[in-house]
Amino acid sequence: HDCVEGWSCIGQWTGVPLGDVLDRVGVRDTARFVVFHCADRYGGGDPYYESLDLREAYHPQTLLAYDLNGDALPIANGAPLRLRAERQLGYKMAKYVMRLELVESFDHIGRGRGGFWEDRGYNWWAGI
Repeated sequence: HDCVEGWSCIGQWTGVPLGDVLDRVGVRDTARFVVFHCADRYGGGDPYYESLDLREAYHPQTLLAYDLNGDALPIANGAPLRLRAERQLGYKMAKYVMRLELVESFDHIGRGRGGFWEDRGYNWWAGI
């Protein structure tokens, strides 16, 4: 896990590849992004959400994780389900994922920039 603030840590994540989930539900040709709607509201305010493009969503290291270090994912780490996109900085790794949405654009979500932190000035692409 690489944080935008400069720290990092190592964990063993277990989950289902996001691409497998997308293949099962089917992706319309018009879809360009996967949006992750989360149960939390940062600071009690706006609903937390994050997104990935389909290329990153289908990367084999992109998981919907439910275990951490051989045990069920703790609440503090995003249980019951969190996004792990290993080629992205930590703010892209949405916790408490409740719903996925396949969209063509972000116009109707949050402030339209593709994520909670992106709506507040962070870059949408957070690749490492």
